[in-house]
Amino acid sequence: MAIEDFDELPHYNGWLYGSLWLLCFLIAYLVRKDNEAAVPYIVDAPNQVDEGWKGEELDELSLKVSGSSLIQCYAPATGESLGRINPSSAASVDRAVAKATEAQIKWSETSFTERRKVLKTMLKFILENQETIARVACLDSGKTMVDASLGEILVTVEKLRWVIKHGEASLKSERRPGNLLMMYKWHEVIWEPLGVVAACVSWNYPFHNLLSPVIASIFAGNAILVKGSENTAWSSSYFASIATSALVACGHSPDIVQSVICWPNVAEHLTSHPGISHITFIGSRPVAHHVAASAAKALTPVCVELGGKDPAIVLDDISNSDFNRVSSILMRGVFQSAGQNCIGIERVIALPKVYNRFIEKLTPLIKSLRPGSILNASPDDEPIDVGACISDANFTALENLIQDAVSQGARLLCGGKRYTHPKYPKGHYFTPTFIADVTPAMAIAQTELFAPVFCLMQAQSVDDAIAIANSTPYALGASVYGSSTADLERVVKAVKAGMVAVNDFAVTYMVQLPFGGVKGSGYGRFAGKEGMRSLCNQKSITRDRWPGLIKTSIPPPMDLPLKGKDAGRKAWEMAVGIVWFGYGDLRGKIRGIKGLMGLGEGKGKDKDV
Repeated sequence: MAIEDFDELPHYNGWLYGSLWLLCFLIAYLVRKDNEAAVPYIVDAPNQVDEGWKGEELDELSLKVSGSSLIQCYAPATGESLGRINPSSAASVDRAVAKATEAQIKWSETSFTERRKVLKTMLKFILENQETIARVACLDSGKTMVDASLGEILVTVEKLRWVIKHGEASLKSERRPGNLLMMYKWHEVIWEPLGVVAACVSWNYPFHNLLSPVIASIFAGNAILVKGSENTAWSSSYFASIATSALVACGHSPDIVQSVICWPNVAEHLTSHPGISHITFIGSRPVAHHVAASAAKALTPVCVELGGKDPAIVLDDISNSDFNRVSSILMRGVFQSAGQNCIGIERVIALPKVYNRFIEKLTPLIKSLRPGSILNASPDDEPIDVGACISDANFTALENLIQDAVSQGARLLCGGKRYTHPKYPKGHYFTPTFIADVTPAMAIAQTELFAPVFCLMQAQSVDDAIAIANSTPYALGASVYGSSTADLERVVKAVKAGMVAVNDFAVTYMVQLPFGGVKGSGYGRFAGKEGMRSLCNQKSITRDRWPGLIKTSIPPPMDLPLKGKDAGRKAWEMAVGIVWFGYGDLRGKIRGIKGLMGLGEGKGKDKDV
């Protein structure tokens, strides 16, 4: 058969063209993937993570160096010095904003392919350097390695995965529906970079809280100033360099990401800076009031996440196997990062049939929890269950809250006071605590503890459990455990929270659903497409659908200045006719057409037609 005879085989022709099309698609796909391939790079880790490192034990554990503005960094688990940081001044903040502003102009012109390449480069580095990153986070915040893996690395790589896969679709322009009067127009919303944004983040997750806003902001085309906490100033520069080095490795300016560490007086200069277009704030309610007031000076929008008093509601109908599973989840949810978790479980609200079972099962478990540090640990040491707290500044208030609850009838089953570690006497440890019979009227049930304290509360019914859950000023996250779909959904709908996990804990963030709360837990959302879009200017656009045929024009009777003695009446009748035509039923539209034709049908009293 000659080659020209192939034209006589339609099925072969279709197969050939289809195969060629598929081959072209695969080549284009592979070329695109190659353009996004991660670039290897190196970031020198601080020498404090080296095996055998031992720092100077400080006599006084204070962030402020006496007689200077320096920040004293130390490991809260041991009291060993990590070094000193020279904080940013107002002038250095100005310089950082100027650098970011200049770098953002070029960065905003990059394609999503180029931005994905940076994020894939960052992701590869994090996956290959998990232990170093975790050790740095542990040294600076006191948490355990497992806590660092779950709360720092796991959620950060999920953030990267989600943005790499779904970020472009989240920022893709959207066609919006119109109406009869505007049928000759296209209607669209596009998402443009804001410019330079800022994030002021808390110390409890120094790696994730710093990298998460960076990931979203730079993918949206912004530059960012990220201010870490003074409490974790030592690790901020290393973690920020993971992002800046990825940018450099991919051929972009490191000025797109600026790390800032400063005292509160300079932080106000940052939050009121006219060069900042958006602020993400993670922290406490008192500080949030200052940030919001400061940002208002420049009319800068703020996304505010202020922690919570998250309830975990356990219904009576959980099975025996589920009881053990839920008990394990509650233990992790309360004691993860020594309770220093904005979406940690602060209140366990149990119905009567499971209430005493929790006391019997959990009391020996909580008593057996072992506080400790990764620093200077030997292979023969016992495993560490609970890390250190960032500071002991709140310990007296915490002890008083517990004693106040006991005086009102609560039962202290174990713990309840600060702990002096035999190996790390300078470390900030609080004994893992279990307190039962807590009621909503007690201060401990209304105050965010941010500590390793398991508060058990009893509810008499599902409605009572919901009422207890909603009894605090906070409303960030919540969880509910049970078998009855009707009861579970009742709780989901009635509980006041920004996020609810059913038969699980805090997993909404693991799929990048929008993160944030209501009431005293703040406003705005980060994560998901809602968070991504909040970092953009949402620009609404209308265009002519048929520019050669029809465009908006002002009808003569309504053209200014109005002409003629009867002009006002005619203009009014036409306006009424337009409204009837656009929004009335069939008879109303006919009335509107008559009004537009000047037949007087737009005139008269409004009535049903």
